[in-house]
Amino acid sequence: MLIYCGILLILVILFALSKLLSAKKIKLKGAHVLITGGSSGIGKALAIEAVKNGANVTIMARNEKKLEDAKEEIESHIKDKDAQKVFSTSVDITKSAEMVKEAVKKAENNLGPVTILINNAGSAVAGNFEDTSSEQFQRMMDLNFLGGVNVTKAALKGMKDNNGGRIVFISSQAGQVGVFGYTAYSASKFALRGFAESLQMEVKPYNIYVTMAFPPDTDTPGLAEENKSKPRETLLISDTVGLFSPSDVAKSVFKDAVNGKFLSYVGMDGWLLCNLSSGMSPATSVLDLLQQIFTMGLFRFVCQFYLLHFDRIIKKCKEEKHAKPKTS
Repeated sequence: MLIYCGILLILVILFALSKLLSAKKIKLKGAHVLITGGSSGIGKALAIEAVKNGANVTIMARNEKKLEDAKEEIESHIKDKDAQKVFSTSVDITKSAEMVKEAVKKAENNLGPVTILINNAGSAVAGNFEDTSSEQFQRMMDLNFLGGVNVTKAALKGMKDNNGGRIVFISSQAGQVGVFGYTAYSASKFALRGFAESLQMEVKPYNIYVTMAFPPDTDTPGLAEENKSKPRETLLISDTVGLFSPSDVAKSVFKDAVNGKFLSYVGMDGWLLCNLSSGMSPATSVLDLLQQIFTMGLFRFVCQFYLLHFDRIIKKCKEEKHAKPKTS
């Protein structure tokens, strides 16, 4: 009898937690989805996924030509050409908070208040710490962190007025674990995590939910350009995770954002890292909470083998660099 009472009590607690933790699913049809860095790569894939699900989309980027080309491609995927629209606006989100505010206002005048904001704009610098300039560190913080802060500040009032919305930050697995060659990039992506956790506490009473997405290496023009100057150690470490398509990443991000999940991942390594690094982040479902509770210790052990493997890669590369050339 006591066993049955205990099971019933656990079920009641889990049911109560489920009601407290889970967000109400948001509808994409007719929603206004604003995506920064929407002219290529993951950003464009996100825009395509949004219009396929009935949303109106604003894409933001600096390059007007790339924006126009992307807008045409995104429009070709629209389901309801009478009801859906795609709007594009050129702005550098790192330059001026006022310019960003005007760009967001322009988007809202065309498509209504932002329902889902996806802070996707970003880039990576890979290189040894000593070879990474102060300007490159500043650039990473300006684009990958402060750019998202500027756009979020501009869009937040409309979400609060509507008592609901979603804010997504596209981070990286290098925003969960520091990686050789990414001292500047990882720092900017780790900064997003602290900002997102603090912001979630502020906006939850307004039915606004924040999603932190941690995609792995994704097959984009940006990654191809980055790989040209990556240290050998970084390339070898990245190869352990594999390469994913922008479309797969976009589908995963939208599924999690719509459901109000805080941590979003792609692939098995992503699942492992999100459970391991969950820490004090908001739990947004009972299933996620239980996974984190029961897997964190095991995954901490497993990840030591990853780190030992990375250490071996780095040590081997160092030995190759300093090996004396053989004399005949």
